[in-house]
Amino acid sequence: MSEQKSTKKHADTSKAPRTAPTMASMAAAIHAAKVRSSEKTGAKTGEKTADKTAENNAVNNGAPKKGAQKNNADRKNSSRVASERNSNASRSNRRGGGNNRARKQGNQQGGTQGNQQGGTQGNQQGGNQQNRPAPRRYEPLIPEVITYPEELPVSERREDIMNAIRDNQVVIIAGETGSGKTTQIPKMCLDLGLGEKGLIGHTQPRRLAARSVAERIAEELGQKIGETVGYQVRFTSEVGEHSAIKLMTDGILLAEIQNDKLLRRYSTLIIDEAHERSLNIDFILGYLKRILPQRPDLKVIITSATIDPERFARHFSPSYVPGKGIVDENLSAEEREIAEAILPDDAPPIIEVSGRTYPVEIRYRPLDEEDYLSDDEIEDDHDPTDGILDAIKELSKEAPGDILIFFSGEREIRDAKDAIEAMVAKSPRLNYEVLPLYARLSLAEQHRVFSPGSRPRIVLATNVAETSLTVPGIKYVIDTGTARISRYSARTKVQRLPIERISQASANQRSGRCGRVSDGIAIRLYSEEDFNSRPEFTDPEILRTNLAAVILQMIAIGVVREPGDISRFPFVQPPASRAINDGVNLLRELGALTERPRAPRKGRGNSATLTAIGRAMAAFPVDPRLARMIIEGGRRNCAKEMMVLAAALTIQDPRERPADVRAEADAMHARFVDDTSDFSSFLLLWDYINEQQAALSSSQLRKMCHREYINYLRIREWQDLFAQLREMGRTANIHASGGRDINASAHEIDIHKSLLSGLLSHVGVKEEREKDSKGRNRGPREYLGARGTKFAIFPGSGLFKKSPDWVLSAELVETSRLWARTNASIDPQWIEEIGKHLISVQYSEPHWSLSSGAAVAYAKGTLFGLTIYADRPVQYARVDAAAARELFIQSALVEGQWHTQHKFYLRNQRALAEVEELEARLRRRDLRVDDSVLFAFYDARIPAHVTDVRAFDKWWKQARLEDDNFLDFNPEKLINEEAADYDDSQFPRQWVQRTDSGELTLDLRYEYAPTAGIGGARTDAAKRDGVAVQVPILFLNQLSPEPFRWQIPGLRHELVTALIKSLPKAIRRNFVPAPDVARAACAALEEDYSPATDELIPSLALVLRRLRGVVVEPEAFNWDAVPEHLKMGFQVRNARNKILGEGKDLRALQQQLHKEIRSALADSLGASDDTMAKMVALAQGGTGNSGNSGNSGSSAASTKNGVKNAQGGTAQAAQPTDAHGSQVREISGLTEFPADLFPNGEIPRKVQRIIATQAVNGYPALVDEETSVGLRIFPTEAEQLHAQRRGIIRLLQLQVPSPVRYVSEHLSHKEKIVFTQNPHGSIDELIRDCTVAALDHLVPHTPIFTYAEYSELYEHVRAELIETVFDVTKLVAEILSEATALKKAIKKATSLTTMHAVSDVKAQMENLVYPGFVAKTGYDQLVHIPRYLKAAQVRLTKLGPNLHRDNQLMLTVQDLEDSYDNAVKSLPAGTIVPDALRRVNWMIEELRVSFFAQELGTAYTVSEKRIAKAQREALDAIKR
Repeated sequence: MSEQKSTKKHADTSKAPRTAPTMASMAAAIHAAKVRSSEKTGAKTGEKTADKTAENNAVNNGAPKKGAQKNNADRKNSSRVASERNSNASRSNRRGGGNNRARKQGNQQGGTQGNQQGGTQGNQQGGNQQNRPAPRRYEPLIPEVITYPEELPVSERREDIMNAIRDNQVVIIAGETGSGKTTQIPKMCLDLGLGEKGLIGHTQPRRLAARSVAERIAEELGQKIGETVGYQVRFTSEVGEHSAIKLMTDGILLAEIQNDKLLRRYSTLIIDEAHERSLNIDFILGYLKRILPQRPDLKVIITSATIDPERFARHFSPSYVPGKGIVDENLSAEEREIAEAILPDDAPPIIEVSGRTYPVEIRYRPLDEEDYLSDDEIEDDHDPTDGILDAIKELSKEAPGDILIFFSGEREIRDAKDAIEAMVAKSPRLNYEVLPLYARLSLAEQHRVFSPGSRPRIVLATNVAETSLTVPGIKYVIDTGTARISRYSARTKVQRLPIERISQASANQRSGRCGRVSDGIAIRLYSEEDFNSRPEFTDPEILRTNLAAVILQMIAIGVVREPGDISRFPFVQPPASRAINDGVNLLRELGALTERPRAPRKGRGNSATLTAIGRAMAAFPVDPRLARMIIEGGRRNCAKEMMVLAAALTIQDPRERPADVRAEADAMHARFVDDTSDFSSFLLLWDYINEQQAALSSSQLRKMCHREYINYLRIREWQDLFAQLREMGRTANIHASGGRDINASAHEIDIHKSLLSGLLSHVGVKEEREKDSKGRNRGPREYLGARGTKFAIFPGSGLFKKSPDWVLSAELVETSRLWARTNASIDPQWIEEIGKHLISVQYSEPHWSLSSGAAVAYAKGTLFGLTIYADRPVQYARVDAAAARELFIQSALVEGQWHTQHKFYLRNQRALAEVEELEARLRRRDLRVDDSVLFAFYDARIPAHVTDVRAFDKWWKQARLEDDNFLDFNPEKLINEEAADYDDSQFPRQWVQRTDSGELTLDLRYEYAPTAGIGGARTDAAKRDGVAVQVPILFLNQLSPEPFRWQIPGLRHELVTALIKSLPKAIRRNFVPAPDVARAACAALEEDYSPATDELIPSLALVLRRLRGVVVEPEAFNWDAVPEHLKMGFQVRNARNKILGEGKDLRALQQQLHKEIRSALADSLGASDDTMAKMVALAQGGTGNSGNSGNSGSSAASTKNGVKNAQGGTAQAAQPTDAHGSQVREISGLTEFPADLFPNGEIPRKVQRIIATQAVNGYPALVDEETSVGLRIFPTEAEQLHAQRRGIIRLLQLQVPSPVRYVSEHLSHKEKIVFTQNPHGSIDELIRDCTVAALDHLVPHTPIFTYAEYSELYEHVRAELIETVFDVTKLVAEILSEATALKKAIKKATSLTTMHAVSDVKAQMENLVYPGFVAKTGYDQLVHIPRYLKAAQVRLTKLGPNLHRDNQLMLTVQDLEDSYDNAVKSLPAGTIVPDALRRVNWMIEELRVSFFAQELGTAYTVSEKRIAKAQREALDAIKR
């Protein structure tokens, strides 16, 4: 590809640049020539190409090949171009008298130029190098007569200009826009005979300008294109064999530098529009300065607008060094400064062509100053669009003429177009045709601007019309004063397009667009002061773009050897070192430059060379990012797809969206939308075009593209560029055969990975958006990108609505915000795979991992500051082996964080555990040696390469063969010598507790955590601080808390001291100093009292009285003030050694674990011998080593003895049996008395089993299971008796025939009516409830355990049940009648003042009468319920005059009820509420009668104090 769209002074906003397009043009030009030079030509006529598709592309692009007329006659476009060129060449030969010899069509220009850019595929056939024809002789066609338009200012100075060109090697011609310098100077060079010495090269910054200028010069010479004047742009070469003037883009000239280093084919080079200072122009000017000394015959003419021409003259001065200024050792610093301020003497001449054809009047109309408007024209809201409309109205009053208006972007043009058309429609006087002009317009719409029209025009243009391009017929200009300037951000590394104020030079260029046909007027929508404050010139492109492509190509073609040489290249304005570094860094990112710099040469900075990837990238005429994608695609077998995408990203999008039919166009293009990748959309479009191209003719394809809003010419350009990339890929050994067909779906992941290789700095991760009060997202959907940038997906992208988590963007362009265009959803793991060389990894939190058996750290990978992964565990030995080894020794070996069976390790851990257990018992922390001693022990013995468990195991496998004790601790060395004086005799490892059945030996656990409770809330360690008894769940119910208050002997003195300090001050002052008194008290307690038989606090009170003669009541001691570590703790464990509960309150644990006690008791009493032996071993031996303490020796002995007793004892010891030796097991689902399960049909009252010398007692009883009964074993006799009676009642209910039907049929009429109001829902349910109550009355309170007693009771109940049920129903009928009357009374009490009392009465009634109340109340209590309900009615009648008293009494009753409810809730789950506590509830009901209806009388004397006392006694009985 010979060249790319050149960058204008101000970038056009209608289409943001795709990946640095300006440098892609330079790359394209240079390497198109490289490819052409490598092609072999001279194939025999008629030889067929191996690649049919490439041949078709070449022919369609107008590139002739050998035998084209014969083999491709059916291709109209190709044959037309070929015949036209032949006729042009013939005419040139005839008019110039040249030799019309037969020449090969493959090289229209001959020499080193090679084939056309657009037709390289057509000339790939050929033979050997020696068969190539010799270069033709240069025979230019020089016209005999050359005329110059007199009206052009440049014609007036023709002689001066020609003399300057003749006498100087370099000439600077500065002419105002419209002076005619572009078209007349080439003709002057012909006049001077320069065309006979070689080609007159004339560069233009744009393809459109090169074509139009060539046509104008040829027209003035009276010739056709291809004769004296030709042009060459991308894909097209119209240069004839005898052409003397060659118009071309600057990229074409750059291409020829590759094979013609000194440009010897040219006698003259005219660099036009040099003031635009594009990258290509700056490079050409610098290159020309370098080669001019070697080409003294080469004439260089720099043409420019009147924009700083002195800079160009100074640049070509031999004494001036770019970047350093005047180099003259004889000058002082002051003289050098003065010399640099003026032009050097050896500077080339500057010829200024001043004066326009017609004068231009400048009018300033700032938007904020409206004095020039009349009162009726001034509006309240005067925005820029209003200013433009006002300017149009002002110009419409002048002579008729076309108006050119400059805007900053396409969006502004669209808005203004709508406003202007609306204004024109309202005013017939304004008969204007409104035409837009910007780069994204279709070619047909652009041609409308240059075609004659019937009405005056208003052309709305971006800065595309600012220079070079002349819109015909313009009389007036309106300048908004802004443009989008393409700027590369060194911070964010993205190309920005901010709207900026244009420079003074740009403003003059815009005003110069008018005054071509008559006097012109330019209206500037800003003030003159604003104009004067603006910078004089626009920054050249080299100072505001990324230089990666420049650096790559300059190194590749040998202009510079390394990046450091770029600063010494003679640019007109050298780029900043930071810009060079950014370009180098981008090439390093792409892998094009060596990562590590070579040794720097003397006096130079670091150097870098091209890598293999860099050399391959240089072979492609596209942006380096795109070239990197193609190379990666070749590696992943998707090169063809990547070439298609690279070509698509280089050109403008072929999909058009005309403003008037945008919705229709979007609907047509919807078939190509892929909501996961915009790149896939390009591939879908490519496939579609290929399918249609195969099925349709060329004309039909054009119509189809027009119909579906697809730009046909851009499609052709896309295909041609793809064909070129494919050919150039061969030089880089990247092959993409098989025509234009692709298979994107098969390589989807590889395609996007290849894209990622060139766009690693264009990835982003979605940021979490804030939530509003309703949980909806708010704020913009933004992505966090590289280097802290934030961008959003462009609304035109297919991913705009989907917003994936991770995206890849082809370009990031900043306009109103930073937009990401052409995006794809990616997997972040791809970034790690492709950009591994760029990911910066940080390691944090190195720590020992028990599961991995190695030191592990968390890795965080960032790409240009963007987190790719975080908290990824990695082996720390790979990062820092020494630190990993230290962590292994410290954590695994010293701290014991290692699960291993190495014998040395287990021995060492046991030795450490013994020392630590000793510390806990003695409550000291100075016995064990410091960890540093242990670390030093291992560090001295373990090799340096051992960093983890695996390496240790491998080493130890061999090392232990020599000495198995090599790593064993010396137990004596584990205790500090300074703390070796200790006595542990007062800190026993076991506690001996005396019970009713003997002595029970329990292990003690010590824990020393003196600071665990500091700072507020008590932690688990603080709660465990002190001594804890290890209690098997089987024995928990047999322990009493009093003996444990004595504590162990070692802590008893401290405990007594704390108790003395807890005394009130009046008493405490008699016992000072408290430690001394406590010491004497402990001696007396040990001598006269025993923990097994005496309570601590009463005994201490007596001892203190004896010591000091002061009476101390036991209640004076405050046990709660005693420090927690001095109170004995309890850990309850099950048979599997699992802690079921722990705490300092033994009674609370017994209540809390009531259910577990009963379950364990049942399991133990019903277990087999083998199971019981295991339970004994676990319960007795397993607790000794828990926590930080325990005596493994004594525990093992206890276990052994327990197992021996369990297995080798008597029958009584072997099984849980009753007095008759029968075994008892729990059972469910009984419906008969279990007489056959026991001898003599008697349920044993008590069962017993000896476990570890301790008798375990159980109390079996029948239990109510509602539909059946079961046999359960209870830990207490009280629970047994309560359960047995309820079980007998349920068994009788199941066995005795139900009286429900009989009773129901024999109820009285009154009872039937009353029973309909029952809360049970049906009369039968109520009678069943009455039946249970009757059974409760008939069954004696003394439980029945024998089958004989049960049989006798059965007969009695069967005989008396029906009569008893009738008695109960009579009581229930009375209760329901009273309840009905109470309900009526409640309904009548509607006063708000009595609301609280009525609510209390209603709640009372609901607690008395409810479903199932008969059985739950019981027969004995039912007789009182009517009185309670009647008392409530009496209360309601007394509310009026006694409301205040009623409220006071109600609060008293409610407090008692709350206390009772709390007492019931405090009972352990599953505990039966004892009758003594249930009686408290009925006492409260009696109190209600006493308070509110005293006239009804109470069943017994009752008061608040009596109720509180009864409740307290009931709870105390439960605790006991």
